[in-house]
Amino acid sequence: MKFLKAKRFKVQKAFEMLRKTLKWRRDYNVDSILEEDFGPDIDNIMYLNCHDRQGHPLYFNVYAALSNIELFKTENKDEKFFRLKVQFMEKGLKELSFKSGGVHSMVHITDLKNSPSSGKKICLVDKKALKMIRENYPDVIHKNMVINVPFWCYVCHTMSSTFKTRRQRTKFVYATPSNATKTLLKFIGPEHLPVEYGGLNRKDDEFFPEDKASELIVKKNSVGIIQIPVHETRVTMIWDLTVVGWDVSYREEFIPDDEGSYRVLLHEGRERNREESIRNSFYINEPGKIVITIDNATFEKKRVFYRFKIKPTVPMYIYLSK
Repeated sequence: MKFLKAKRFKVQKAFEMLRKTLKWRRDYNVDSILEEDFGPDIDNIMYLNCHDRQGHPLYFNVYAALSNIELFKTENKDEKFFRLKVQFMEKGLKELSFKSGGVHSMVHITDLKNSPSSGKKICLVDKKALKMIRENYPDVIHKNMVINVPFWCYVCHTMSSTFKTRRQRTKFVYATPSNATKTLLKFIGPEHLPVEYGGLNRKDDEFFPEDKASELIVKKNSVGIIQIPVHETRVTMIWDLTVVGWDVSYREEFIPDDEGSYRVLLHEGRERNREESIRNSFYINEPGKIVITIDNATFEKKRVFYRFKIKPTVPMYIYLSK
């Protein structure tokens, strides 16, 4: 069906496209490509991680890591790059369902931040790889998102987009460094977006994507407050929080219900160029509440995403007494 759609349901052209793909898969030895070992550091370049808001798997390409991997400093590095792309396409196919109502395409995210000095060459090689993918995996890429785009690349995209069809324009999304997180959050929930891109996903066992985040809008020149009441004792409260764009004054404290008890300052500072989310925790030995204050002194509203959970905790002194 995807081959038919790619050729606007012109059967002969769709069949010819399929025939060429089958020949390419045979000549390129695609059926055994999942068995190829490109080394342990490859996961720093390309990896599959969670899903977007519509359930499409997220396929990340982080080109800053290219300069640190010996595989791409040898001969035929372009060919190895192509084969690695195909390997991840094959991995991505296993995440899809081509049955009626299933998710049958993925989101391709390319991060150009801190790309090697040969960044323009990487873009050209990547363009060839995308052409290969488009010809042999039609409509499998739901959307191509390119983030942390250098100014020259963004200008080229803006100029060339006038010659593209509406469908081609909606397939590609470009974002400069200042708009990367904001753009990604339009399509990806904060629970699924990795922390290095301003989301809450740390790929650990404390929180899972199913642990939904709440959102707080802090208007310009105003203060936003999050209160997390804790009525249980001998538990640990743990929370994740991120501010899109940060550049706010940030404060965390524990305020006991008993007015005779002391407040506990957990964190305070001016968060300007922060990229990753904040994770903190506090052991609760008396009822009270965690109060988080976000002071937005800028002239634009700030979106705050946060989530929290209570973990039963056995204090260390009980272990020591045993």
